[in-house]
Amino acid sequence: MSPKVLAFDTSGPYCAAAFLWRGDAIIRCEAMARGQAERLMGLLEEMLADAGQTWRDLDAIGVGVGPGNFTGVRISVAAARGLALALKIPAYGVNGFEQRGAAETIACVPGPRDQFFVNEPSGPRLMTRVEAAAAGLNLLDCSTPESRISQIAQTAAARYPRPADPPRPLYIKPADAAPPRDAPPRILDDA
Repeated sequence: MSPKVLAFDTSGPYCAAAFLWRGDAIIRCEAMARGQAERLMGLLEEMLADAGQTWRDLDAIGVGVGPGNFTGVRISVAAARGLALALKIPAYGVNGFEQRGAAETIACVPGPRDQFFVNEPSGPRLMTRVEAAAAGLNLLDCSTPESRISQIAQTAAARYPRPADPPRPLYIKPADAAPPRDAPPRILDDA
């Protein structure tokens, strides 16, 4: 039996989704620097409607867990966990390195400011393009959002019906956010 899998990913500057069933996939990707949280559920509902399916028809969820944009990863992972819980179906987290790995290459994922998340044998890290060239790495230059979301859906389908732990974000570097440097405003009492 071929599972009906809904996959999505917002770890980059896009909102990507795929519905996979019987080897056929419907794929939608929308480029966006911001607004993935507001767009994701509408995109998923549109995709299900186009496929003639409902939420209750799904067998599994596939979700991109990073590495990537900190907030984008959290959006997808939170949505996948909530849907899996509500629908009582497994949600399979698929990291970007699984999507790109090949035996003779080092998998990479585009990172911020012309850098790459590189999955070295010692573990994943952030590397500049200059460092990668100096190390002689042949980076798999990072597929399109359409190919990434297709791979997430296929990986989730291959894992089904095995039980799944709740998806968890894969963070390689800490968040760029920092607390404000200014002192907080003084609160005035009307009394």
